[in-house]
Amino acid sequence: MPHTHPSPDKVYENLKKLANADTAQSAEYRQDAVEVLADLEVDVEVRQEIADRLDDANHLMTLKNVDGEDSY
Repeated sequence: MPHTHPSPDKVYENLKKLANADTAQSAEYRQDAVEVLADLEVDVEVRQEIADRLDDANHLMTLKNVDGEDSY
């Protein structure tokens, strides 16, 4: 089955941009990360690095003030 997600390297780099991304872009970056995490053909160490970065971003998001435009 062909991969429909961006490369794991691209996903990892995009997760660095979450703090400055708008809500829609942030959701896209997160979805890409989830798709890579679900792809068992991606090396487990690479998936772990992405999972760690996503976890860090999610933690920071909980500390951010959310306005009425955001859905989280």
